[in-house]
Amino acid sequence: MTNARQVAFIALRDVHKGAYVDVALDRVLQKVSLADSDRRLVTELVYGSVRRQRTLDTLIDQLAQKKSHQQPKDLRTILHLGLYQLRYQERIPPSAAVNTTVQLAKENGFSGLTGFVNGLLRQYLRKGGEDAGTRGRGDTEKENTDTQGHHRDTENSFPASPRHPLSASSSSLQLPENPVERLGILHSFPDWIIQVWLEQLGLVETEQLCEWMNQSPTIDLRINPLHTSMEEVEAALQSVGVLVRRVRHLPQALRLISSPGSIQKLPGFQEGWWTVQDSSAQLVSHLLDPQPGEVVIDACAAPGGKTTHIAELMQDKGQIWACDRTSSRLRKLQENSQRLNLKSIQICTGDSRNFNQFHNIADRVLLDAPCSGLGTMHRHADARWRQTPESVRELSLLQKELLSHTSTFVKPGGVLVYATCTLHPAENEEVISAFLAESPDWQIQSPSSFEFSDFARTTSEGWFKVWPHREDMDGFFMVRLRKTNNSE
Repeated sequence: MTNARQVAFIALRDVHKGAYVDVALDRVLQKVSLADSDRRLVTELVYGSVRRQRTLDTLIDQLAQKKSHQQPKDLRTILHLGLYQLRYQERIPPSAAVNTTVQLAKENGFSGLTGFVNGLLRQYLRKGGEDAGTRGRGDTEKENTDTQGHHRDTENSFPASPRHPLSASSSSLQLPENPVERLGILHSFPDWIIQVWLEQLGLVETEQLCEWMNQSPTIDLRINPLHTSMEEVEAALQSVGVLVRRVRHLPQALRLISSPGSIQKLPGFQEGWWTVQDSSAQLVSHLLDPQPGEVVIDACAAPGGKTTHIAELMQDKGQIWACDRTSSRLRKLQENSQRLNLKSIQICTGDSRNFNQFHNIADRVLLDAPCSGLGTMHRHADARWRQTPESVRELSLLQKELLSHTSTFVKPGGVLVYATCTLHPAENEEVISAFLAESPDWQIQSPSSFEFSDFARTTSEGWFKVWPHREDMDGFFMVRLRKTNNSE
């Protein structure tokens, strides 16, 4: 099994059986020996086909007599691969996309349907799919990083193609008039997510956000100022041909703007000069503003990107309790803190809702709450299909419980920062409003040292919402709360 499209098919088949995309992709890539270019192609096809699933299904619905859900599952997957290449991959000639997809069908039990596969793909091309302006937007995951800085190096960096025009459409895809359905089909999101965004942003910005979420994710680094400088890391990366640029208002952030290859092989990684962390996630610890010598509790810490950032901002002086109920993810935190040579972090395994030993001891608490991750869907191709309105409601209940209990960790006069990487009001504004209504000894506090006002994100209510299409970084919500001095 050395054909890139066959490898992609195997991974997608696992995804459609319930596997997470990154897990399925890693599993198949570990079993085969492929050239780097083929590994990049496999990754492109897998992530792109999952991300664009609704659009691809709609094309099948409109081109075939049987709807996509009526097709044999494996045949549907093969059609996804073919249509994805035709619609979104300008580097792959249409004839190659058609012929290799027909061959896939032949090799995977559909020899009798090769005529159907060939006919459907050519019908798509005849209807304008090839020259409609929609070919030219790859959906590559250059590096599947989460906002805590945990990264999965897939050793792939398939260059993104030029962006296709906003609202790009063609006669090959018939779109309904209803704006929710139209955007959902064109950009491949569930209607409920489109509706949530429309209510907050309106039509034009919702479409811009959809476009942004279908881009390849960038890789941001956070420089460790305890062991290096921005200039030293810039020079080291440029010496191996990796182009970088600084991120405004973030003193430790560097964005990679060229293909880095394997992250672990870049200069400075083993020496602990930097770690991977998106710019939005770096904002959170600056909002917390921890000081040397303080007691700080990170209530949902793993895999540790924000915990280690807190330690750096405290000059590694003080006491940081890193709490999480997932021991395997805490091991990743320990590995990162050792690599960064940080000594102030102590691990505490368990559910923060059950901890009573921290009552009134913390100068600052970070609650980076478990959430739906709707601000980071460009990194997690299947998140849009896994989350539901029901899962969001369940998460909001968990978030309220965590906030209610972890607030008891804070000393009178202390600070708590609540943060999520989602853009859903039920997990953000509504959680904070409910907490403040029940907690008269807490109030929203404007940040002191970090110039958030220059970052143009403050709302009238005093919380911060990072919209990805405006700021070109992950979607985040964060708010700084202060416990009054007369609290018990």
